[in-house]
Amino acid sequence: MRLRRGKGHAAEERQAQGTPGLAVELRGVRRQYGRGSGAVHALAGIDLALPHGTFTAVMGPSGSGKSTFLQCAAGLDRPTAGSVRLGGTEITGMRENRLTELRRSRLGFVFQAFNLLPSLTVEQNVLLPMRLAGQRQDRRRAASVLAQVGLSDKARSRPGELSGGQQQRVAIARALVTSPDVIFADEPTGALDTATATGVLGLLRQAVDTLGATVVMVTHDPAAAAWADRVLFLADGVFAGGLDGGSAEQIAARMATLTSRAGAMAGVAA
Repeated sequence: MRLRRGKGHAAEERQAQGTPGLAVELRGVRRQYGRGSGAVHALAGIDLALPHGTFTAVMGPSGSGKSTFLQCAAGLDRPTAGSVRLGGTEITGMRENRLTELRRSRLGFVFQAFNLLPSLTVEQNVLLPMRLAGQRQDRRRAASVLAQVGLSDKARSRPGELSGGQQQRVAIARALVTSPDVIFADEPTGALDTATATGVLGLLRQAVDTLGATVVMVTHDPAAAAWADRVLFLADGVFAGGLDGGSAEQIAARMATLTSRAGAMAGVAA
């Protein structure tokens, strides 16, 4: 028997629903630190809609709000105003315990520093999101994602026995193990050489093209951003345009323009 919900609850559910087909949806997102004359507006009104199965790179000059954007979009920080929806679920006012559960079960994270636990094996690191979410630790699933990143023979190894590129591939396997709605990547190639970075970016591209994953990547590297379907540029806490399918050279030229403009504005303000 289905329970009948009250009108108020139904209206609340309708309001919580995002636009169908969107993996990430931000509306009027602002993030302010401090108050009064000393307030810093890290995000000054972000509107963004990213469909499922897309690879988006976010770039911008230093201090443009890239890290704050990623933290708010991933539910790691709460915006001062506006709404954030992931996979159609409104997370802005979600209680911390529910938000933690959502991050563990429906989001994947790849960081520059890898963030692997040195005392655990590669397989145990990959299965960690399942363990933290209270799910059954599926070793066959771990073996599958390790095969996808080319590390089938490293399941029993410890992170300290692997190269930097191999450790980042473990981090990608860990991000994929729960088949998340969105993978958030924060400078995933920042600590890698060019050849190794290419391999890691190829894996993120493959996750989108063959697994239907949605990837949102913050990066300072135009060559990394060129792997994305779309590149968005942040400046002074707002999006300042984008490129669809741009080359590394085109992306670098746009970044140079943004950086020089930001420097000029800073000079005027001073």
